Amino acid sequence: MKIIVFGSINIDLVTTTPRLPIPGETLIGNSFFTTPGGKGANQAVALAKLGIPTQIIGRVGNDNFGLELINNLKNCGVQTENIFIDETVNSGIAVITVGQKGENNIIVIPGANAKVNQEDINKLYPLLPTTNAILLQLEIPIDTVIQIAKIAQNTNIKIILDPAPAQILPEEIYPLIDIITPNEIEASQLVGFAVTGEETAAKAAEILLQKGVKCAIIKLGAKGVFCATKQESFYIPAFSVQAIDTVAAGDAFNGGLAAALFHQKPLKEAVNWGAATGALATTKLGAQSSFPDRITLDKFLILNS
Repeated sequence: MKIIVFGSINIDLVTTTPRLPIPGETLIGNSFFTTPGGKGANQAVALAKLGIPTQIIGRVGNDNFGLELINNLKNCGVQTENIFIDETVNSGIAVITVGQKGENNIIVIPGANAKVNQEDINKLYPLLPTTNAILLQLEIPIDTVIQIAKIAQNTNIKIILDPAPAQILPEEIYPLIDIITPNEIEASQLVGFAVTGEETAAKAAEILLQKGVKCAIIKLGAKGVFCATKQESFYIPAFSVQAIDTVAAGDAFNGGLAAALFHQKPLKEAVNWGAATGALATTKLGAQSSFPDRITLDKFLILNS
């Protein structure tokens, strides 16, 4: 069995600064580097680093970035034969600024990710009989996301949706989702009020369950994680780490969560795996390069048990 990640593949252009600039301000930065990213690719690498057989479906452009991205995924252990090289558009780009306290802002230019369509969906069908779960995000067209979720529902494959970047979702998608994992900003967008902590996260999760989601997991960053199903709800405090870069911590969370579920761990333990994987990712610069392997995760969980 394997997990499929159907989603975006980007190159991240990262600048580090003493703090995030305000509109109209020019700051002198500290450093610049490029690193592979994209929420789909990030989640695929997070899974592969934890030892999960992982296949990614998505697109890159016919440019140097595209080749670099595919090679990086291969080197991380992700199966890449279903990545399409699109001759008509550039690879996806994310321009990221990281402040000294680990906060960030991100501009995404979708490029090839915006071209994902039925041709890519067709690659899914031969893989379904040996697929345990499909991870989705919102950096590819929403119509494609909905269609994939419908296919998964018809074949009893678990759908884990990371509703990022934040946007309002069509109501028809909610009953197709097994697990939704918004952060505070995304949850606020979905439910129409500010989600700022455990209490408001509980209210948001209740609304998402009413919309048809089977499990709502609200990622609260340094405030922890709230999880609810119709049968149970619980809160997990954040792990105490020295965060230097929060980029892709949410993707690391989803990788850890899905890895635990692949191993048939109980939901609460799976959420704890997700929180631990996300916490570890904040202790290093970059996206995929910051994700822990299974040995590192296991040691961290033992030390923090």
